[in-house]
Amino acid sequence: MYKHINDMKYISTRGDGRKLNASQAILKGLADDGGLFMPEKLPVFDFELKDLVGRDYKNTAYRIMRLYFTDYSEDELKECIDKAYDGKFDTESIIDIKHACGAFYIELFHGATIAFKDMALSILPHLMKVAAKKNNVHGRIVILTATSGDTGKAAMSGFADVEGTRIIVFYPKGGVSSIQELQMTTQKGANVEVFAVHGNFDDAQASVKKIFSDHAFKKLLADNDIMLSSANSINIGRLVPQIVYYVHAYIKLLEAGDINDGEKVNICVPTGNFGNILAAYFAKLMGLPVNKLICASNENKVLFDFFKTGIYDKNRNFTLTISPSMDILISSNFERLIYLSCGCSGAKTSKLMYELYSSGHYSADKSMMKFMSDFTGGFASEYENLENIKRVYKESGYIIDPHTSVASSVYEKYKNESHDDTKTLIAATASPYKFAKSVMGAIADINGMDDWEVIEMLNKTSGVAIPKAVIDIKDAPVIHKLECDIELMGDMVKKVLGLKV
Repeated sequence: MYKHINDMKYISTRGDGRKLNASQAILKGLADDGGLFMPEKLPVFDFELKDLVGRDYKNTAYRIMRLYFTDYSEDELKECIDKAYDGKFDTESIIDIKHACGAFYIELFHGATIAFKDMALSILPHLMKVAAKKNNVHGRIVILTATSGDTGKAAMSGFADVEGTRIIVFYPKGGVSSIQELQMTTQKGANVEVFAVHGNFDDAQASVKKIFSDHAFKKLLADNDIMLSSANSINIGRLVPQIVYYVHAYIKLLEAGDINDGEKVNICVPTGNFGNILAAYFAKLMGLPVNKLICASNENKVLFDFFKTGIYDKNRNFTLTISPSMDILISSNFERLIYLSCGCSGAKTSKLMYELYSSGHYSADKSMMKFMSDFTGGFASEYENLENIKRVYKESGYIIDPHTSVASSVYEKYKNESHDDTKTLIAATASPYKFAKSVMGAIADINGMDDWEVIEMLNKTSGVAIPKAVIDIKDAPVIHKLECDIELMGDMVKKVLGLKV
């Protein structure tokens, strides 16, 4: 651990040995060996948290990001932050914190697409533009992303009509909410393409990774002056900005007098791809006073089972739930935790990831599980999730979306079983308006009502204004109607880019 370094380098979790600057890692997204980029060493705070009390979100963002993105100048980084965290958020504070049912909910959904992905995807296009300039990239940058619901829209919104870029998004047909689908299929932008794929998110994500690691395809792209990158949280440029809101939430609690300086908190996160909770863990390693990280799963509880048994096993039935962004069996960002837990051994990480690819499972040894003792897992069934939405509303009048409710339900179980009375932050990852039917169906009788009638009902029940992101899609024309099979995704990418199939 160290306080600050002027030249942070990034290496692959699978140990190919090459060291890249932050801007190079952000541009590439995924390492050439299929691994994820990690800082050589994790930085620690070179400031006191109490000294940030009264400062705005942008200030916290700069304090954190400068420790990771060291090849960006102060002016470059501040400009990216200024452009990202501006009037597209409907609250000046960028995040809000609500106290309900004995926990603090960090509202991360006040951005343009009303989901937590906005927090990082608002800045990623700006980081990439600077990175391209710094690395003399003059060709097209193609953003290729699989989404379980929220990343796609947030990425499209961020990259739409950004000069020199193209964005291609794949989402599972029937595996997202109707609002999520409309948000994607109505997205304007001459550089935007969206495909509904016949398969689940894991299938789509695996296909995207395969495209990234296809050497013949890479050569074809290079010959056409095209660079491939990702907007998923596998991109370190996505992950680092997510650290910021946990730090800022802690500062806001200090500011309000809800916690004392240095007081430890728990953080409970609804988890799919493991990026959001990993960012909280990075914050802890940097110096944020965190006791437990509570990893909340829905019925696709591969992570809960791992923390219980030490075995990661994706060989199980896949369930479509009312929390679709968590309907994932291969949590890509978990590789970064595996890498840390085995002493940053690229060889060992690579071996375990190969086992996952070839057999669908791998086992962590005792030392790895001991390393991960800061984490605990829990899960909520569909019934428990719906009942918890109702419980939180009845007890506090606060309405939460199904993903946040998974975390809330898991936290209640954790608290009752562990008797841990540590003050707890729950990541509220999406607006309930994104999943209005599921939310209101848990609270009231909505039989015979269409989506927009339910949205009006949610507005009256919650007293929270209908977000602009929802109003904008009500009468918006569907632009993107293309579908494809999983095995044809690579061909679709070539077709969109005008390359020979």
